[in-house]
Amino acid sequence: MTESQSREVTFKVDGRSLRGRQGESLLEALRRYGYQVPSLCHHEAVSPYGACRLCLVEVQKGKRRKLTTSCNYPLMEGIEVFLDTEQVVSNRRVVLQLLLAQAPAAERVRQLAAEYGVNDTPFEVEDPENRCINCGLCARVCKEVVGVEAIGFSGRGAGKRMVAPYDETAEDCIGCGACVFVCPTDCIGMSETGGIRTIERWHRKLPLKTCSVCGRHFAPTFQLNKFAEWTGLPRGHFDKCPDCR
Repeated sequence: MTESQSREVTFKVDGRSLRGRQGESLLEALRRYGYQVPSLCHHEAVSPYGACRLCLVEVQKGKRRKLTTSCNYPLMEGIEVFLDTEQVVSNRRVVLQLLLAQAPAAERVRQLAAEYGVNDTPFEVEDPENRCINCGLCARVCKEVVGVEAIGFSGRGAGKRMVAPYDETAEDCIGCGACVFVCPTDCIGMSETGGIRTIERWHRKLPLKTCSVCGRHFAPTFQLNKFAEWTGLPRGHFDKCPDCR
């Protein structure tokens, strides 16, 4: 963190004076003070992307007031933030209508839409079974946290999709499940059967290591090999599950 980023600043939210760190995400600052700002594409472990557009707020800086996504808006001295204004709510409802058309099978999208009185969409529904909102969280956590780039976007516009390379098996996937954990709409899927972990959307199947002490399956062998490579620890260090280790 730079010196400027550690500097405290004063800002207002609906007339309430608050303090935060210069340059931090406005969304995270708002949530720290208990404000309920919806978002589907944000996670504190990865860089903000502004994909879902649900975290809209109005921000006034000087005489200029504008509608903006709060996840990638840096906190700064003297700004005024307005939550749930007529413009914010109106735009958020349109976003939810678009998301209902894009991912009608996503339970979390339907729940949020219902909270804003949106029960249907005027936009065309192409796939009634789709749950992916193309938020990119899975790819960002894979690259920025895990250190692998096993998946990515393919296509443009309405044809844009998150896929494994060539829409086949994600050979670089280490089976850690981080993408499954951060997915806001549960559209990836992970299962374990017969000592095999399957990351369903990426068509990746990996054998699970058996703990040398207790004998239970606990992690994909491929993932443990990567851990040994990254940490420089002996491969045998990872032959035991975390509980026995």
